[in-house]
Amino acid sequence: MNAYVQQSELFGTKPVVANHLNIPKPPAGEPTLLTYDEVRTAFHEFGHALHGMFSNVKYPRFSGTSVPRDFVEYPSQVNEMWAIWPEVLKNYAKHYKTGDPIPQPLLDKVLAAEKFNQGFKTTEYLSASILDQAWHQLKPDQIPADAMAFETEALHKAGVDFPPVPPRYRSPYFSHVFTSGYSAGYYSYLWSEVLDADTVEWIKTNGGLKRENGDRFRSMLLSRGGSSDALGLFKAFVGRDPYIEPLLERRGLAKTPATDSKTEPPAQANP
Repeated sequence: MNAYVQQSELFGTKPVVANHLNIPKPPAGEPTLLTYDEVRTAFHEFGHALHGMFSNVKYPRFSGTSVPRDFVEYPSQVNEMWAIWPEVLKNYAKHYKTGDPIPQPLLDKVLAAEKFNQGFKTTEYLSASILDQAWHQLKPDQIPADAMAFETEALHKAGVDFPPVPPRYRSPYFSHVFTSGYSAGYYSYLWSEVLDADTVEWIKTNGGLKRENGDRFRSMLLSRGGSSDALGLFKAFVGRDPYIEPLLERRGLAKTPATDSKTEPPAQANP
């Protein structure tokens, strides 16, 4: 997704937003087909586009996706839910020769596969996020001479020094947090998914695909861009602090069903 013109009441500009998706060119005479990942990416990036197109702020600095690093992926990840929503899925997930819809057993297998190896994936990601925080909380006079010794100690203190599951990125080549703008913010991918999974559960609990939910998400969150406190926007939408349980359930790491907004509140998640 790219915003060529930012919406702004100050300058009287309306948003100009585009999605660009590179997909393999099919053989001559064959239709262009998308993989499941490409379909999900299309829905994800369109979520970013909606964030930009529905922007309704005064200053361009706060327009659309101009939000904190740990919030920008949240609305786009929420939009991925519609890719497998029954009323949406039946409109596009059809066999390109027979026109038959995707069989439910096949879809169930695809969704079940997403939970495979999530213990490893979650732990390796969290380990890297912990390393990021450890490095960026050092004072100038605390910079260690031995980077790997510092890494080992940081992982040990956090209780994630588990050789079979090393951190996704080791300190010498952790480019995200030293050269790519994610300094002290690598956790943001997972934190956005906490908000995303919780919001998806809220939408499901409150009727799913209906105009009232869409209007609420648009007016209370998408249209606000970065003009208000990000976590405050989330709380205003769901009416409470975020829960961690929906994410654990999504990843297959929960022992009990995800808690929705009508049950006794569990322990709160912290960014």
